[in-house]
Amino acid sequence: MSTEEFDEEKFREEKAALEQSEETGEVKKKGNITIHDLPGIGPATAEKLTAVGFGTVMAIAVATPGEIVEATGISEPGARKIINAARTNLDMGFESGDQVMKKRERVTKISTGHKGFDAMMAGGFETGAITEIYAEFGAGKTQVGHILAVNAVAADIDNNPVVFYVDTENTFRPERIKQLAEAKGLDADKVLKCIKVGRAYNSDHQMLLVEKVEEMINEQQMNVKLIVVDSLTAHFRAEFVGRGTLAERQQKINKHMHNLLKIADTQNICVYVTNQVMSKPDQFFGDPTQAIGGHIVGHASTFRIYLRKGKKGSRVAKLVDSPNLPEAEVAFYVTEGGLQDV
Repeated sequence: MSTEEFDEEKFREEKAALEQSEETGEVKKKGNITIHDLPGIGPATAEKLTAVGFGTVMAIAVATPGEIVEATGISEPGARKIINAARTNLDMGFESGDQVMKKRERVTKISTGHKGFDAMMAGGFETGAITEIYAEFGAGKTQVGHILAVNAVAADIDNNPVVFYVDTENTFRPERIKQLAEAKGLDADKVLKCIKVGRAYNSDHQMLLVEKVEEMINEQQMNVKLIVVDSLTAHFRAEFVGRGTLAERQQKINKHMHNLLKIADTQNICVYVTNQVMSKPDQFFGDPTQAIGGHIVGHASTFRIYLRKGKKGSRVAKLVDSPNLPEAEVAFYVTEGGLQDV
């Protein structure tokens, strides 16, 4: 019997085990469990789930039945059984405000290196959230991404910090990282080794890279501080042209953003995304600049910052949306060593 035939037979046995567990209602006791402890998941099914980023009980608990069906080929009722068992073991549901407050204690901030910018963000860019900066070309979105990457590594340099940088427009420059690191008195080569760069060539590749990040975090137990996606919408904008493709584009962006948000929340990681803009043709007064992605990106982003060019080469960052901070803006210069006061 070939290996492929054996695996298929084993998979059928696991499906039968799942059906049996559905009849008996057998669920493992709550505690520190793995996906192998969930009813109906054998070695082959666990391998399939882990391969697509569902290698933890939490990942399964927040998944949809369709995602589990697609990953394993089991029936939808079987997928629901697995998800419900994962949720039961994690005690998912409502919790009191003081419990949420206690969880918030693990949130940390990544500094921009600029006192005014950090003050506007109540200390810096927050972990467990998505921060979006949208701006026209040349405003400094990518510069902020490089600065955050270096500062995230610098803040925890002795504990092997990791930054994932998803580059969709070929804008990542190791020379710039080296420049910023040396300005802070850091070993530039060590900082560069901490930054893992993935070059995305289309929207599917971009989404796959983010899924790969989650997989690597779960498998290798990395000390990940920051995920940068620069830029979020470039490929989607290029591939989905015309009103007829708008619904499909928005659906894919929505899935992509929610995957990023899930990683940010479950792993307590700061996610920074840059976004392109367009000019509203019907805007006769005021600034016609509008972010790409519409309400989908707007609702999925925890913090939204509009970055624009100011006077004499300066930049102005305006916090336009936040769950807990007031609207504010700050001006600065982008220099060789980072951000500097105007």
